Amino acid sequence: QVLLVESGGGLVQAGGSLRLSCAASGTIFRLNDMGWYRQAPGEQRELVAAITRGGSTNYADSVKGRFTISRDDAKHTMYLQMNSLKPEDTAVYYCSAAIMTGGFVLTNYWGQGTQVTVSS
Repeated sequence: QVLLVESGGGLVQAGGSLRLSCAASGTIFRLNDMGWYRQAPGEQRELVAAITRGGSTNYADSVKGRFTISRDDAKHTMYLQMNSLKPEDTAVYYCSAAIMTGGFVLTNYWGQGTQVTVSS
């Protein structure tokens, strides 16, 4: 069984920074593409940033230049550095990862989410 656990969320003032982490545990053969999503109240879940196994990244237009996604495969961990935070960044942030387990089966997993609240 594989688990994804996010951490690092919290309350921050506008203009501040937070660093989210997503740690994968369990029987992991290989981490493939990974990403951060967010969902604000009453809104649909949206992609914030994604990173491939090779390290290629892409970002939502709303966070370009402010957020940076990275990964450390040796630690089975993905990060999201969030700078210059705005009140509209307030949401529950989820990590997602395509993980190949010991049976060579590729499955997409989700974390439980971490709340990020940006006050004005």
